[in-house]
Amino acid sequence: MMKANWTLAIATAVLCTGSFHASAQEIALYGGPLTGEHSHSYAWSIDYTEGIGQYLAGSITWLNEGHIPDHHRDGPLVQMWGRFPFAQRRFVVALGVGPYRYFDTEAAEQGLSYSNTHGWGVVYSARATWYSSQRLTANLQLNHVQLANGPSTTAIMLGMGFQLDAPETPGPRDFAVPRSQKVTNNEVTLLAGATILNSPGSETSMAEAIEYRRGLTNYLDATLGYLHEGNGLTARRDGITAQLWLTRAFLSERLALGVGAGVYAAIHHGETNENGDSQGDGIMSALLSVSASYRVTRNWSARITWNRVATRYSHDTDVILAGIGYRF
Repeated sequence: MMKANWTLAIATAVLCTGSFHASAQEIALYGGPLTGEHSHSYAWSIDYTEGIGQYLAGSITWLNEGHIPDHHRDGPLVQMWGRFPFAQRRFVVALGVGPYRYFDTEAAEQGLSYSNTHGWGVVYSARATWYSSQRLTANLQLNHVQLANGPSTTAIMLGMGFQLDAPETPGPRDFAVPRSQKVTNNEVTLLAGATILNSPGSETSMAEAIEYRRGLTNYLDATLGYLHEGNGLTARRDGITAQLWLTRAFLSERLALGVGAGVYAAIHHGETNENGDSQGDGIMSALLSVSASYRVTRNWSARITWNRVATRYSHDTDVILAGIGYRF
């Protein structure tokens, strides 16, 4: 699984836009040591936090738990925070808790080399943040991941962040800035990139896609597309994708960020079992994506998207794509 790849980390940054009315506020990138399963590894995360009043906040995060023995685990989590400002609001201590949807590449039994398992856990966090006068933040965070069906982990991470919406007073914004128009009207995008199989070897192949995107509301887009995951993997698939996206634009509407969730109706090619039947378990898989686009001209934009395909038959993939879109 492509757990520590920085391309994935950059793409995951757009998760920040999908929470709490999709108004961007604070992005932070974290990294540090992790302990779990009587061993040591690393953890990194990218996090978006938005105020819900002076003493409450919400966040959405992509957490990567490194490589503890027989487990390569990551996934999204949503947390509610109680926050306590000090020093004229420049220093904030916060306590958070929330659900964690994890994807785990783990050692398998019965002769298989690995399996992709999915499940739920809870993450408990404590965070200390210093707010500078230049919209930069310095962060120290303690995470404890508690699972019912897997090893629990604890990580201490340092982070650097940035306030996307300038605060009206020192420290964090109490509430995000509302939007008055749609982020997207209509957009057609051609994309190409790489498919990475979530296996111990992280095998790769070329990937291509075409996507139609339409804005539904000020915060919500819908997409319909075709995805081809390449010819170099046993997990080779292609099919139709459909997603809903929470979106947000800033930098004078030039930069648009979003997080999407939906389904992938794919035909599986390649591997067969001993009876000659396809190894794929049905055609439907879950699809979780994050995307960023930059408007170059009034009609043309550049886009990068990271997709996580979650299957029921241990052929999860990361599909990272970049391309050119036309807006109308």
